[in-house]
Amino acid sequence: MNEEVQFYLDEAKERMEAALNHLETELSKIRAGRANPKILQDVMVDYYGSLTPLNQVANISSPDPRTISVQPWEKSMIAPIERAIMAANLGLNPDNNGETIRINIPSLTEERRRDLVKQSKGETETAKVSIRNARRDAIEQVKKMVKDGLPEDEAKDAEAVAQKLTDEYGKKVDEYFAKKEKDIMTI
Repeated sequence: MNEEVQFYLDEAKERMEAALNHLETELSKIRAGRANPKILQDVMVDYYGSLTPLNQVANISSPDPRTISVQPWEKSMIAPIERAIMAANLGLNPDNNGETIRINIPSLTEERRRDLVKQSKGETETAKVSIRNARRDAIEQVKKMVKDGLPEDEAKDAEAVAQKLTDEYGKKVDEYFAKKEKDIMTI
């Protein structure tokens, strides 16, 4: 296959992989009724005047399925961490005992579970759109190359490869969603 065609296909594959990674990150932020320290991964704490990720000023763990424990490395950081968690608008209520911050994860209602599944489905659709856009862009580039003298049979082969990649990554996206949906709906 033409080197330039292969470049466009590789670029499309990288974009599809990036969409899949983004989906995985977004789905990990959607809580499923179980305590998952990843819920707090985007929380930024005011650490002596600069915004710092929570995981750089404290140890975050999940001692049991319903609790997240945040152990600051400095006792003076308890109040700023507590404020940051409340400000992150995650629907969590931190509780501190002077040394650690405990966050109890409430059980999800059936209605809330359905909403979370819808939210997950939305993220899934966004990932699929990104994957299809990567395919479309690769095919457009190959069609431009046909005008510049690339044989049409090579262009057809490249389109088939791009479609195969799209199908492969679409299937992976569906698997991620099915896994997350099962995780959310499991009580």
